[in-house]
Amino acid sequence: MKTSKEFDSVYKNATKTWHTPYFVLFYKSSKEYKVGFVASKKLGNAVHRNRAKRLLRAHFIENIVCIRSGHFVLVAKPALLDKDFQEIKKAYINALKKCSAFQQST
Repeated sequence: MKTSKEFDSVYKNATKTWHTPYFVLFYKSSKEYKVGFVASKKLGNAVHRNRAKRLLRAHFIENIVCIRSGHFVLVAKPALLDKDFQEIKKAYINALKKCSAFQQST
């Protein structure tokens, strides 16, 4: 996703929203993949914000074979920077399952 119009569409029309201690997932079902990663200035300076977005992007790419198509917006929370990769992965998969965006790979 590139424009604020696309982000606003997912925020307003999300079929499912799930909050975790590390991020918020907005999901809108669709036939195509569109993903946006958001990190506000509450997280810290640009280095921290970029690291948070890289972590979220890495989890998305790692699990893309198990994710249904749709529009996703992931909003980072400050606790994301303090946890290790495996703890975030558990929360990520749990959030996808709760939002009905997770499917078992074949």
